[in-house]
Amino acid sequence: MKKVLLLLLMATMLFALPAVKGYALVTQDTTAATPPDDIVFTEVGSAQDSAANNIVKDTVKKETKAITKPVAKAAETEKLTLWQTFIKGLFGGFLAFLMPCIFPMVPLTISYFTKRAGSRKKGIGQAIIYGISIIVIYVVFGLLITLLFGSSKLNELSSSGWFNFAFFILLIVFAISFFGAFEITLPSSFVNKIDQKADSSKGLGGIFFMAASLALVSFSCTGPIIGTLLVEASSKGNVLGPAVGMFGFALALALPFTLSAIFPGFLNSMPKSGGWLNSVKVCLGFLELALALKFLSAADLVWHWEWFDREVFLCLWIVIFVLMGIYLLGKLKFSHDSDLPYVSVPRLFLAILSFSFAVYILPGLWGAPVSTLSGLAPPMNTQDFILGGNVQPSVSSSEFPVKVKYSEVLHPPRGFNAFFDLEEGLAYAKKVNKPMIIDFTGHACVNCRKMEDKVWIDPEVGRLIKEEFVLIQLYVDERAAKVPANQVHYSSILRKDTEDLGAWNADFQATKYNSNSQPFYVLAGHDLNTLVAPQGAIFDAKEYALYLQSALDVFKGKK
Repeated sequence: MKKVLLLLLMATMLFALPAVKGYALVTQDTTAATPPDDIVFTEVGSAQDSAANNIVKDTVKKETKAITKPVAKAAETEKLTLWQTFIKGLFGGFLAFLMPCIFPMVPLTISYFTKRAGSRKKGIGQAIIYGISIIVIYVVFGLLITLLFGSSKLNELSSSGWFNFAFFILLIVFAISFFGAFEITLPSSFVNKIDQKADSSKGLGGIFFMAASLALVSFSCTGPIIGTLLVEASSKGNVLGPAVGMFGFALALALPFTLSAIFPGFLNSMPKSGGWLNSVKVCLGFLELALALKFLSAADLVWHWEWFDREVFLCLWIVIFVLMGIYLLGKLKFSHDSDLPYVSVPRLFLAILSFSFAVYILPGLWGAPVSTLSGLAPPMNTQDFILGGNVQPSVSSSEFPVKVKYSEVLHPPRGFNAFFDLEEGLAYAKKVNKPMIIDFTGHACVNCRKMEDKVWIDPEVGRLIKEEFVLIQLYVDERAAKVPANQVHYSSILRKDTEDLGAWNADFQATKYNSNSQPFYVLAGHDLNTLVAPQGAIFDAKEYALYLQSALDVFKGKK
């Protein structure tokens, strides 16, 4: 059961590894700009969120004082993102190796190559080729996904309700499969043809078809892991994402086969197949089930169902992790599980961790922040009940409007007042003579929710936003709200009419500020020109407060 611990650690890294974001301080260029034609859009909430934007151009005011700050290289952020994708693929590959479809095949495969080669030296060479073939197959598959769909199309889909709901259903199916209800397999005729090719072919061709046969036969176990990894990697806006993810996955999958052939002692030290392999699958099924709820939440927010709120999400997560703890103690069994005469020490500690996590998120039902789930759980403004009462937003010197435009479908973070229409917010900012925070955000933006749940609740940050600025939240993925007919225009960047509010906001962000990432904070004066360089997510509250204060000082200095 030691491998079960390894499973949970890897699964946590694969699915819950927080994206390490980078943001850049930029040089403000205040010359007039035309909309760029070569902008490549990134997903709301993707790993490119908060990435560096090389130049921010003002299109209204032609001559203002430039504010220069150090420029971070966007390439460094991109490399970090690719490394993240590779690491997630690597952990996914190690997880797949522990699946019952693959783990028992290691000694059989190595024995096959040793007998076929006739000598240990030749067998080692063929095993290395076998490992390389596995890597080639999965990398080509990753590139094929990008070529067929294109990163921009997947990015557009990833912020849609249909895409998130479909992926929720897919993960539910994967979880049920891991629980043992059925197996997801490819057509047997197709698999048999590959097997026949592997047996009849000689040399490199035979080895390649052996690798292809492994990939197909193990699909019932690897399919859910590959599917999760590919969708996530494809939606990051990086063309190399799927290929890099598949490279990490295939490397981890091929490495044990190759090492077993080179070092026979490594094979002897591996644990024997047994009931623990089924426990690995079931635990991964629980994690898939929990992860699926994140996509259901995104669909709920995009479609404005307003029933899958924070309490419902947390209740389901609590139940899932309590059930996983009960399963680890052997009190819950599935049809394919073997008898558990006693609870091993590793299994006991894993059960304790599972129960502890369920207890940790329990206070969230009464309004506790539960910062670990920031970005995964629905936002706090969906919470129906908060112990101690709701946090009321502070009232500025001039009374904030009782009702703002689009407030029927859009809601500000708990404790804040916000506008959702640029013109309305600008008019109010002029009235109260305050600078604006133009917050380009999205329903499916993970980092946007993290900023609101972790940084904006800081007393100093909250005070600055509420008392010194006018908050304008522009949702770039809002499809239900429609803009007035006189504001609809054709966007050369989006290549469609800006009929809905999200399209209008996305076009405005790209053409005015030469950016398409979220969250994207523009601290602007009443002429819509930036006071300081726009920024993405800044997860350090003190640093974000200094950033807000620097813009406030510039605004007051211009009076």
